[in-house]
Amino acid sequence: MAAVSMETARSDSAAKNGGKLRLAPNYWPFVIPALVVIAAVIVFPWVFTLWMSVNSWTLGQPVVFAGLDNYVRLFTDFRFWESLWHTALYTLLAVVAPLFFGTLAALIFDAQFPLRGFLRGIFVMPMMATPVAIALVWTMMFHPQLGVLNYLLSLVGIGPQEWIYNQTSVIPSLVLVETWQWTPLIMLIVLGGLAAVPREPFESAEIDGANAWQKFRYLTLPMIAPFLMIGVIIRSIDAVKSFDIIYAMTQGGPGTASETINIYLYNTAFSYYDIGYASAMAVIFFVIIVALSFVLMMVRQRANWTDVETR
Repeated sequence: MAAVSMETARSDSAAKNGGKLRLAPNYWPFVIPALVVIAAVIVFPWVFTLWMSVNSWTLGQPVVFAGLDNYVRLFTDFRFWESLWHTALYTLLAVVAPLFFGTLAALIFDAQFPLRGFLRGIFVMPMMATPVAIALVWTMMFHPQLGVLNYLLSLVGIGPQEWIYNQTSVIPSLVLVETWQWTPLIMLIVLGGLAAVPREPFESAEIDGANAWQKFRYLTLPMIAPFLMIGVIIRSIDAVKSFDIIYAMTQGGPGTASETINIYLYNTAFSYYDIGYASAMAVIFFVIIVALSFVLMMVRQRANWTDVETR
Protein backbone atom coordinates (compact mmCIF):
# COMPACT_ATOMS: atom_id res chain seq x y z
CA MET A 1 0.00 0.00 0.00
CA ALA A 2 2.86 2.37 0.80
CA ALA A 3 4.45 1.76 -2.59
CA VAL A 4 1.12 2.37 -4.32
CA SER A 5 0.66 5.61 -2.37
CA MET A 6 4.16 6.81 -3.34
CA GLU A 7 3.54 6.01 -6.98
CA THR A 8 0.21 7.84 -6.83
CA ALA A 9 1.88 10.87 -5.25
CA ARG A 10 4.56 10.87 -7.96
CA SER A 11 1.90 10.61 -10.68
CA ASP A 12 -0.08 13.50 -9.17
CA SER A 13 3.12 15.59 -8.91
CA ALA A 14 4.02 14.82 -12.51
CA ALA A 15 0.52 15.71 -13.65
CA LYS A 16 0.71 19.05 -11.88
CA ASN A 17 4.04 19.80 -13.57
CA GLY A 18 2.85 19.22 -17.09
CA GLY A 19 3.52 15.51 -17.19
CA LYS A 20 7.21 15.86 -16.21
CA LEU A 21 8.50 14.21 -13.07
CA ARG A 22 10.64 16.68 -11.04
CA LEU A 23 13.45 14.99 -9.14
CA ALA A 24 15.02 16.30 -5.94
CA PRO A 25 18.13 18.39 -6.62
CA ASN A 26 21.47 16.65 -6.24
CA TYR A 27 24.03 18.74 -4.34
CA TRP A 28 26.90 16.26 -4.44
CA PRO A 29 28.55 17.77 -7.55
CA PHE A 30 29.03 20.96 -5.54
CA VAL A 31 30.24 19.21 -2.38
CA ILE A 32 32.78 16.85 -3.94
CA PRO A 33 35.31 19.59 -4.95
CA ALA A 34 35.33 20.90 -1.39
CA LEU A 35 35.83 17.39 -0.02
CA VAL A 36 38.72 16.84 -2.41
CA VAL A 37 40.39 20.09 -1.30
CA ILE A 38 39.93 19.21 2.38
CA ALA A 39 41.35 15.75 1.82
CA ALA A 40 44.35 17.14 -0.06
CA VAL A 41 45.11 20.04 2.31
CA ILE A 42 44.20 18.59 5.72
CA VAL A 43 43.63 14.83 5.70
CA PHE A 44 46.56 13.72 3.53
CA PRO A 45 49.24 15.76 5.39
CA TRP A 46 48.14 14.32 8.71
CA VAL A 47 47.98 10.77 7.41
CA PHE A 48 51.45 11.24 5.91
CA THR A 49 52.71 12.69 9.21
CA LEU A 50 51.36 9.67 11.11
CA TRP A 51 53.07 7.37 8.63
CA MET A 52 56.37 9.22 8.99
CA SER A 53 56.14 9.13 12.79
CA VAL A 54 56.36 5.33 12.82
CA ASN A 55 59.41 5.31 10.55
CA SER A 56 63.04 6.18 11.07
CA TRP A 57 63.70 8.66 8.31
CA THR A 58 66.68 10.94 8.01
CA LEU A 59 66.97 12.95 4.80
CA GLY A 60 69.36 11.30 2.39
CA GLN A 61 68.86 7.87 3.95
CA PRO A 62 66.30 5.12 3.28
CA VAL A 63 63.07 4.96 5.25
CA VAL A 64 63.08 2.19 7.87
CA PHE A 65 60.00 1.12 9.77
CA ALA A 66 60.50 1.86 13.48
CA GLY A 67 57.10 1.21 15.01
CA LEU A 68 56.65 3.18 18.23
CA ASP A 69 60.37 3.78 18.77
CA ASN A 70 60.07 7.49 18.00
CA TYR A 71 57.31 7.88 20.59
CA VAL A 72 59.26 5.93 23.20
CA ARG A 73 62.25 8.14 22.50
CA LEU A 74 60.19 11.23 23.31
CA PHE A 75 59.61 10.06 26.88
CA THR A 76 63.36 9.87 27.52
CA ASP A 77 64.25 13.08 25.71
CA PHE A 78 65.02 15.74 28.33
CA ARG A 79 65.12 18.46 25.70
CA PHE A 80 61.59 17.56 24.59
CA TRP A 81 60.24 17.82 28.16
CA GLU A 82 62.12 21.08 28.62
CA SER A 83 60.51 22.47 25.47
CA LEU A 84 57.10 21.40 26.80
CA TRP A 85 57.77 23.33 30.01
CA HIS A 86 58.86 26.40 28.05
CA THR A 87 55.71 26.13 25.93
CA ALA A 88 53.46 25.87 28.99
CA LEU A 89 55.15 28.81 30.74
CA TYR A 90 55.11 30.97 27.62
CA THR A 91 51.45 30.15 26.95
CA LEU A 92 50.37 30.90 30.51
CA LEU A 93 52.12 34.28 30.61
CA ALA A 94 51.04 35.17 27.06
CA VAL A 95 47.40 34.57 28.01
CA VAL A 96 47.26 36.14 31.46
CA ALA A 97 49.13 39.36 30.63
CA PRO A 98 47.09 40.37 27.53
CA LEU A 99 43.89 39.35 29.35
CA PHE A 100 44.65 41.67 32.27
CA PHE A 101 45.87 44.65 30.27
CA GLY A 102 43.26 44.16 27.53
CA THR A 103 40.44 44.20 30.09
CA LEU A 104 41.92 47.28 31.76
CA ALA A 105 42.22 49.04 28.38
CA ALA A 106 38.63 48.11 27.51
CA LEU A 107 37.35 49.62 30.76
CA ILE A 108 39.30 52.80 30.03
CA PHE A 109 38.15 53.11 26.41
CA ASP A 110 34.55 52.31 27.37
CA ALA A 111 34.38 55.65 29.19
CA GLN A 112 33.46 58.85 27.40
CA PHE A 113 36.37 61.26 26.84
CA PRO A 114 37.70 63.41 23.97
CA LEU A 115 39.51 61.70 21.07
CA ARG A 116 38.39 58.28 22.28
CA GLY A 117 37.90 56.92 18.76
CA PHE A 118 41.28 58.20 17.58
CA LEU A 119 43.08 56.71 20.57
CA ARG A 120 41.32 53.39 20.02
CA GLY A 121 42.64 53.31 16.49
CA ILE A 122 46.18 54.03 17.69
CA PHE A 123 45.90 51.33 20.34
CA VAL A 124 44.97 48.55 17.89
CA MET A 125 47.80 49.31 15.46
CA PRO A 126 50.20 46.63 16.85
CA MET A 127 47.79 43.96 15.62
CA MET A 128 48.33 45.10 12.03
CA ALA A 129 52.12 44.68 12.03
CA THR A 130 53.74 41.51 10.71
CA PRO A 131 55.38 39.26 13.33
CA VAL A 132 58.84 39.33 11.70
CA ALA A 133 58.85 43.14 11.53
CA ILE A 134 57.78 43.27 15.19
CA ALA A 135 60.56 40.83 16.09
CA LEU A 136 63.23 42.92 14.35
CA VAL A 137 62.11 46.17 15.99
CA TRP A 138 61.92 44.66 19.47
CA THR A 139 65.28 42.92 19.03
CA MET A 140 66.86 46.33 18.48
CA MET A 141 64.98 47.74 21.46
CA PHE A 142 66.21 44.86 23.65
CA HIS A 143 69.89 45.41 22.78
CA PRO A 144 71.84 45.67 26.07
CA GLN A 145 74.02 48.60 24.92
CA LEU A 146 72.11 50.30 22.12
CA GLY A 147 68.51 49.45 22.96
CA VAL A 148 66.06 52.18 23.87
CA LEU A 149 64.53 50.15 26.70
CA ASN A 150 67.71 50.19 28.78
CA TYR A 151 68.04 53.91 28.10
CA LEU A 152 64.52 54.51 29.42
CA LEU A 153 65.30 52.40 32.50
CA SER A 154 68.43 54.46 33.13
CA LEU A 155 66.29 57.59 33.30
CA VAL A 156 64.56 56.22 36.40
CA GLY A 157 67.71 54.84 37.98
CA ILE A 158 67.41 51.19 36.92
CA GLY A 159 70.48 49.44 35.58
CA PRO A 160 70.70 47.82 32.13
CA GLN A 161 68.91 44.51 31.61
CA GLU A 162 69.95 41.66 29.32
CA TRP A 163 66.38 40.94 28.16
CA ILE A 164 66.42 38.20 25.49
CA TYR A 165 70.17 37.65 25.95
CA ASN A 166 69.74 36.12 29.41
CA GLN A 167 68.32 32.65 30.09
CA THR A 168 66.27 33.87 33.04
CA SER A 169 64.63 36.86 31.37
CA VAL A 170 64.27 35.64 27.78
CA ILE A 171 60.76 34.15 28.11
CA PRO A 172 59.32 37.14 30.05
CA SER A 173 60.86 39.42 27.40
CA LEU A 174 59.22 37.44 24.60
CA VAL A 175 55.93 37.55 26.50
CA LEU A 176 56.31 41.35 26.68
CA VAL A 177 56.35 41.46 22.87
CA GLU A 178 53.38 39.10 22.68
CA THR A 179 51.47 41.23 25.18
CA TRP A 180 52.20 44.43 23.28
CA GLN A 181 50.89 42.91 20.06
CA TRP A 182 47.77 41.09 21.28
CA THR A 183 46.45 43.19 24.15
CA PRO A 184 44.40 45.20 21.59
CA LEU A 185 42.63 41.99 20.51
CA ILE A 186 41.45 41.29 24.06
CA MET A 187 40.46 44.95 24.36
CA LEU A 188 38.21 44.72 21.29
CA ILE A 189 36.60 41.49 22.53
CA VAL A 190 35.90 42.95 25.98
CA LEU A 191 34.64 46.21 24.47
CA GLY A 192 32.06 44.15 22.59
CA GLY A 193 30.99 42.62 25.88
CA LEU A 194 30.80 45.97 27.62
CA ALA A 195 28.63 47.33 24.83
CA ALA A 196 26.14 44.50 25.44
CA VAL A 197 25.98 45.01 29.22
CA PRO A 198 22.62 46.50 30.34
CA ARG A 199 22.78 49.70 32.38
CA GLU A 200 19.81 49.05 34.69
CA PRO A 201 21.73 46.87 37.21
CA PHE A 202 24.36 49.58 37.57
CA GLU A 203 21.75 52.22 38.23
CA SER A 204 20.23 50.02 40.92
CA ALA A 205 23.68 49.39 42.43
CA GLU A 206 24.39 53.12 42.58
CA ILE A 207 21.11 53.68 44.40
CA ASP A 208 22.14 50.98 46.90
CA GLY A 209 25.46 52.77 47.47
CA ALA A 210 27.84 50.38 45.65
CA ASN A 211 31.28 51.75 44.87
CA ALA A 212 33.21 51.35 41.61
CA TRP A 213 35.01 48.16 42.68
CA GLN A 214 31.79 46.48 43.87
CA LYS A 215 30.05 47.30 40.60
CA PHE A 216 32.96 45.83 38.64
CA ARG A 217 33.31 42.75 40.85
CA TYR A 218 29.66 41.78 41.10
CA LEU A 219 28.16 43.21 37.89
CA THR A 220 30.64 43.98 35.13
CA LEU A 221 32.95 40.99 35.56
CA PRO A 222 30.23 38.28 35.60
CA MET A 223 28.51 39.87 32.59
CA ILE A 224 31.66 40.04 30.45
CA ALA A 225 32.87 36.59 31.55
CA PRO A 226 31.77 34.90 28.27
CA PHE A 227 33.79 37.42 26.29
CA LEU A 228 36.81 36.95 28.55
CA MET A 229 36.55 33.21 28.01
CA ILE A 230 36.51 33.72 24.25
CA GLY A 231 39.66 35.79 24.61
CA VAL A 232 41.28 33.07 26.71
CA ILE A 233 40.45 30.41 24.10
CA ILE A 234 41.77 32.47 21.20
CA ARG A 235 44.95 33.52 23.00
CA SER A 236 45.64 30.03 24.38
CA ILE A 237 45.46 28.33 21.00
CA ASP A 238 47.49 31.11 19.39
CA ALA A 239 50.17 31.27 22.09
CA VAL A 240 50.72 27.53 22.37
CA LYS A 241 51.65 27.36 18.69
CA SER A 242 53.63 30.60 18.56
CA PHE A 243 56.70 30.30 16.36
CA ASP A 244 57.54 33.30 14.18
CA ILE A 245 58.36 35.91 16.84
CA ILE A 246 60.33 33.46 18.98
CA TYR A 247 62.34 32.11 16.06
CA ALA A 248 63.03 35.55 14.59
CA MET A 249 64.22 36.96 17.93
CA THR A 250 66.05 34.10 19.68
CA GLN A 251 65.92 30.91 17.57
CA GLY A 252 65.24 29.20 20.90
CA GLY A 253 68.26 30.71 22.66
CA PRO A 254 70.24 31.63 24.55
CA GLY A 255 71.12 27.95 24.60
CA THR A 256 67.71 26.29 24.78
CA ALA A 257 66.18 28.73 27.30
CA SER A 258 63.37 29.83 24.96
CA GLU A 259 63.07 26.68 22.88
CA THR A 260 59.38 25.87 22.78
CA ILE A 261 58.11 22.66 21.26
CA ASN A 262 57.56 24.44 17.94
CA ILE A 263 61.17 25.57 17.79
CA TYR A 264 62.48 22.16 18.85
CA LEU A 265 60.28 20.46 16.25
CA TYR A 266 61.49 22.81 13.54
CA ASN A 267 65.16 22.31 14.47
CA THR A 268 64.75 18.54 14.59
CA ALA A 269 63.20 18.42 11.14
CA PHE A 270 65.14 21.08 9.25
CA SER A 271 68.43 21.39 11.13
CA TYR A 272 69.03 17.78 12.17
CA TYR A 273 66.94 16.30 9.29
CA ASP A 274 65.36 13.71 11.60
CA ILE A 275 61.99 13.71 9.89
CA GLY A 276 60.58 10.63 11.61
CA TYR A 277 61.28 11.87 15.12
CA ALA A 278 59.99 15.36 14.29
CA SER A 279 56.78 13.80 12.92
CA ALA A 280 56.21 11.91 16.17
CA MET A 281 56.74 15.17 18.02
CA ALA A 282 54.19 16.88 15.76
CA VAL A 283 51.62 14.17 16.46
CA ILE A 284 52.05 14.52 20.24
CA PHE A 285 51.88 18.30 19.94
CA PHE A 286 48.67 18.03 17.92
CA VAL A 287 47.14 15.82 20.64
CA ILE A 288 48.12 18.42 23.26
CA ILE A 289 46.48 21.24 21.27
CA VAL A 290 43.29 19.20 20.75
CA ALA A 291 43.15 18.34 24.46
CA LEU A 292 43.68 21.99 25.43
CA SER A 293 40.97 23.12 23.02
CA PHE A 294 38.58 20.47 24.34
CA VAL A 295 39.15 21.51 27.97
CA LEU A 296 38.65 25.19 27.17
CA MET A 297 35.47 24.51 25.22
CA MET A 298 34.10 22.30 28.01
CA VAL A 299 34.74 25.08 30.51
CA ARG A 300 33.04 27.53 28.18
CA GLN A 301 29.98 25.29 27.74
CA ARG A 302 29.51 24.12 31.33
CA ALA A 303 30.06 27.38 33.16
CA ASN A 304 26.94 29.35 34.02
CA TRP A 305 27.68 32.76 32.56
CA THR A 306 24.20 34.22 32.73
CA ASP A 307 23.67 34.50 36.46
CA VAL A 308 25.01 37.67 38.02
CA GLU A 309 26.21 37.09 41.53
CA THR A 310 24.29 39.12 44.06
CA ARG A 311 25.48 39.76 47.58
